[in-house]
Amino acid sequence: MYMPTLKENPQDAEIASHKLLLRAGMIRKSASGIYSYLPLGLRVIKKIEQIVRNSMDKFGAQEVLMSALQPQEIWEESGRWDKFGEEMFRLKDRNARDYCLGPTAEEYFTTLIRDEIKSYKQLPLNIYQIQTKYRDEKRPRFGINRAREFTMKDAYSFDKNVEGLKKSYQNMWDAYVDVFDTIGLDYRIVEGDSGLMGTGRSHEFIAMAETGEGVIVYSNDSDYAATDEKYKVSLPILEKEEPKEKEKVHTPGVKTIEDLSKFLSIDKTKLLKSIAFTTKEESYLVLIPGDRELNINKFLAFAQISENEIEMASDEDIINKFGSQPGFIGPIGLNKDVNVIIDSRVKNMSNFVIGSNEADYHILNVNYGKDFEAEIAEDILMIQEGDKGPNGEDLIFARGIEVGNIFELGQKYSKPLNAKFLDENGKEQYFEMGSYGIGITRTVTAVIEQNYDEDGIIWPESVAPYKAIITIVKSGDENQVKLAEEIYQELISAGVEVLLDDRNERPGVKFKDRDLIGIPHRITVGRDASEGFVEYSTRKEKENIKLSVQEAIEKIK
Repeated sequence: MYMPTLKENPQDAEIASHKLLLRAGMIRKSASGIYSYLPLGLRVIKKIEQIVRNSMDKFGAQEVLMSALQPQEIWEESGRWDKFGEEMFRLKDRNARDYCLGPTAEEYFTTLIRDEIKSYKQLPLNIYQIQTKYRDEKRPRFGINRAREFTMKDAYSFDKNVEGLKKSYQNMWDAYVDVFDTIGLDYRIVEGDSGLMGTGRSHEFIAMAETGEGVIVYSNDSDYAATDEKYKVSLPILEKEEPKEKEKVHTPGVKTIEDLSKFLSIDKTKLLKSIAFTTKEESYLVLIPGDRELNINKFLAFAQISENEIEMASDEDIINKFGSQPGFIGPIGLNKDVNVIIDSRVKNMSNFVIGSNEADYHILNVNYGKDFEAEIAEDILMIQEGDKGPNGEDLIFARGIEVGNIFELGQKYSKPLNAKFLDENGKEQYFEMGSYGIGITRTVTAVIEQNYDEDGIIWPESVAPYKAIITIVKSGDENQVKLAEEIYQELISAGVEVLLDDRNERPGVKFKDRDLIGIPHRITVGRDASEGFVEYSTRKEKENIKLSVQEAIEKIK
C-alpha cells in the first residue's frame, strides 16, 4: 500500500481536513492549489462519485463526458470570454487558436444539444458529467476545498417551458437530498445568490462546518434560510424628521465613517457611507446607511455587472471621473455621468451627513429627494448579527461549506447560443435550462470537517476508502499472521473492502496509522490468536471487544 503517513501537521495546512488528508497520505501538494490524489484519497473520491452517479441516474439524468478543453468560439457566442475574468485558464494551440480549461460548462452543454435536440418530443432532457474543472484562484487555500483544479459533477436540464424547468429543478433538489443523506452529511438547504449565473431561483447545499468559508443565516422559527450574500435585510422604518437647512462643516483630515462619527459626535446611523466603483465604461457611487456594510453581490445583481468587470475607484478615478476628493465624496455636485445608487433605507433617513466633494468638508442635514436624486435599490445591505428575520424572528448565523448548488438558468444561455427546438405548434422556442453542481473533492473536505478527532479521520462507512482493517500486533508471530490472513481472505471473498496491516512495525505505529486513516471497522489479531480470539472495535467508539474469529467476521459482514 502506497500510504506515506506523516507524524506532524504540515505547516501550510490551515484546517483539519487539509491537515488530515496530508497526514493520512491521501493527497500531496504538487503546486499552489494543485494536488495529487494517492490511493486512499482516490478511493474516497471514487466512492463519492459513485453515490452521486447512483442518485443522478435514479432521478433520470444521463451521464456524458466532455473535454476539459473548451474552444473560445462558444464562450464568445455567450459573451463570457471577456467577462469571466482572470480565473479562466487560457491557452493557444499550435495554430494559435484560443481555448480555455473549463471553469464551468454551460456553453459546452448548450452547444452539444442545440444541433441534436430539435423537437419538444425529445424533452425533457437532463445530462451530467463528472469532470475536472480549472479556476485560477487568486488565493488557493484550505487544501482541496478551494483549489485551482477540482472534480465536479455538473448537470444541465433542458425543458420546453418554465413549468417543466420547475419540475426539473425540484427533481434535482430531491436527487441532491438523496446524495447528501446517503453520504451522511449534516447540511442545510439555503437560498443562494444566482449572481450572473442564472435568472431565477438558486439554492445551495451547505455542509455545516465551523471552518467553512460561507455564512448562512436561518431561524428556528421559520423555514427560510439563505446565505449571508442573499438574505434580505429587514430594518425598522425610521420616523421622519422635519428637514433642516443644509450646513457645510470643516472636517480636516476626517475621511472614514468611524472618524467622522467621533469628530461630529453624531451616531453612524445619521451618516451616509459612500462607496465608489468603476468599470471600463461606467462610474458608480453607492450610498448606504453609515452603520451598515454593502453587500457587493446584491449590488452587482442590481447593476447587472460581473464581479470581474468592476473595481474600487482609485484616488485618481475619484478626482477625474467623479469630480470629487478622496475621503469626501458625496452625491451632491458629482460629474453628471456618475451613476448614483442608494439603498432604499436611505429614503427613510433624515438630516444625514454626506461628503461635500471638497477636501476637508462635509455637509450636514441632507435629505434624499429634497437635496439629491438617485436610482433606488430595494436591498443592497449585508445581513449582520442583531438583525431580525422578515417576521421579527431571531436569526442564527453559522458557517458551512458549499457542497452543491442548483440554478434556474432560464434562457440565459439558450438565447445567445441560439439553442432552439420546435414546439407542439411547429414554432421555434428557446430551451428553458437549469444548472446543477456538486463539488466532489469539496465534499471530501466537508465529510472530514464533520468527522474527525485528535487522532485522525473518522470516515462514515458510505465513503470510507476501506470498510475494515486487520492489524497484526506481532508480524513475527506465525499464529497471528496465519489467522489474520485467513480472516482477510474470508472477508475478501465476502466482498468486504479490507486492509491487512502486516508491516514489520511496532504495534503503536500501526495503531496510530489505523486511527489516522479512519477505517470504520477494526480487527486486532494479537496474543489470543492461538486460541481463536481477536479484538473488534470501531474507529468512532474505539472500544475493544474480545470475540471469536467467526463472531468478528460475521459482525463485519
